[in-house]
Amino acid sequence: MASGTTMALRSRRISAKSLEDDGVRTSEGLGEEYGRSVSNGKVDADYVINKKIQLKQKAEQMKNDLLRQIDSHFNHFVDNLIDESTTLDSSIPPFISASTTKEHAVMANRHARAPPEKGKHFMSRRSLLDELFQVNHIRTIYHMFIALLILFIVSTLVMDFIDEGRLVLDFDLLVYAFGRFPIVISTWLCMFLSTLLVPYGLFLQWASGYQATKHRVLRTLFFGALFVLFQTLGLWAAPLYTVIHFHLPPASRFIVILEQVRLMMKAHSFIRENFSTVAVNSEKNGDMLPAPQFSHYLYFLFAPTLIYRDSYPRNPTIRWSYVATKFAQVLGCLFYAYYIFMRLCIPLFRNISREPFSLKVLVLCIFNSILPGVLVLFLAFFAFLHCWLNAFAEMLRFADRMFYKDWWNSTSFANYYRTWNVVVHDWLYYYAYKDFLWLFTHRFRAAAMLSVFTVSAVVHEYVLAVCFGFFYPVLFCLFMCFGMAFNFVLHDRRKGPVWNVLMWTSLFLGQGMIVCLYSQEWYAHQHCPLTNPSFLELLKPRSWTCRLHS
Repeated sequence: MASGTTMALRSRRISAKSLEDDGVRTSEGLGEEYGRSVSNGKVDADYVINKKIQLKQKAEQMKNDLLRQIDSHFNHFVDNLIDESTTLDSSIPPFISASTTKEHAVMANRHARAPPEKGKHFMSRRSLLDELFQVNHIRTIYHMFIALLILFIVSTLVMDFIDEGRLVLDFDLLVYAFGRFPIVISTWLCMFLSTLLVPYGLFLQWASGYQATKHRVLRTLFFGALFVLFQTLGLWAAPLYTVIHFHLPPASRFIVILEQVRLMMKAHSFIRENFSTVAVNSEKNGDMLPAPQFSHYLYFLFAPTLIYRDSYPRNPTIRWSYVATKFAQVLGCLFYAYYIFMRLCIPLFRNISREPFSLKVLVLCIFNSILPGVLVLFLAFFAFLHCWLNAFAEMLRFADRMFYKDWWNSTSFANYYRTWNVVVHDWLYYYAYKDFLWLFTHRFRAAAMLSVFTVSAVVHEYVLAVCFGFFYPVLFCLFMCFGMAFNFVLHDRRKGPVWNVLMWTSLFLGQGMIVCLYSQEWYAHQHCPLTNPSFLELLKPRSWTCRLHS
């Protein structure tokens, strides 16, 4: 006991002595600081200010590092939570007995339709730009584009006033591009009504006798053939004939053809999802499954998604001011594109056929087309994927607004293809890529990816060929050659700002090539028309041989 007390006293003396030494050293350090900060009894103000600035900079740096770490951990946590929740939703709790599970499943199937197979999960979330525009720095970029539009308008008005001696406000290009609009409206009504009635009626007829028939495969093949016939004749051939027969101008053709593709994709999704539901559940119980409600299908045809579900997450109210703002922005983007073509494209390509073809002319044309091409790309993204889809989502109270992701941060073309247009990517992923793997097993992933690229390239080239009125597979070659190569070379393992710069550089060059070559071909068809062209002459690019002599 005494020895313990002695040791405690010694430790206290040692600690007291160390504290005294620390105090002496601290006082010496403070004395040095004080000596540096005090001169002739006066405080050195510059030293104090510099010290405060250094402390403030360190605090700001620590704050930024802390916010980055918190943001990274929070995003990782939310992603894991979403993945776990979707997995739990599609699984059965382990503590429920087998008999109870079967009994509840039978009761549920009697009163409600079975849930769709595991696929895309919809959830309530805002569009990314709506969140980014809450930041002043990002909103300033939006204001810069508005200022550029104002400069385009002023320069066009000034040039017209100098050339014509008056202000020209007739918008001839817009009037021509959207001509024959009543034919567009009537064609769209026919396409929409046929898509609303025919696929739904065919599915009801197939499903009503599917449980009782002994020839399920033959019944499925018969109604499947009828559906393919409707898709081919009703939704593809008839609108295509209308567009060509009435010689619709380019913008009107775009409306009809894009709506044609959209309705065909929606009809396929409706049949695909409900066919899987009926076919899978018919093997488990013999009761008749409730058919999908007509109102659900009608809502799906207007909803900004290509994946059918019986229900979607919905917002409680409609913000009509938000809808009006989005439609106003779409109209603003339309006029923006008009002034881009008037100031940057038409003066460049109007007389290009009068110049002798050379590599120098082609290179200069491509680089001069980069700016209008990139601006048109931004406008198409903002007007359609953000404004148009958000306006319809708001009117329908559709809560899942993830129509795109942060594609501008992509360091690989694989990520760019996934994030640029999430609506179309989801359809291609679930109905082209995954169905291909289901048919040909998971050993052919490269072949499945190639098939998806091929389908996407063919549809894009089909839209441009019909809308422009000529076949010039520039976009198809870019998709299948450079796009496919970049998808494997610039894959997801490429990280860092260098790869993002490389992605943007190749994207800029691609847009310049598309605008340059398609514009040259358009004016070549205007300047050098053929009276009775053969089939080979229709396939041969006119811009290669059309040369005018002034």
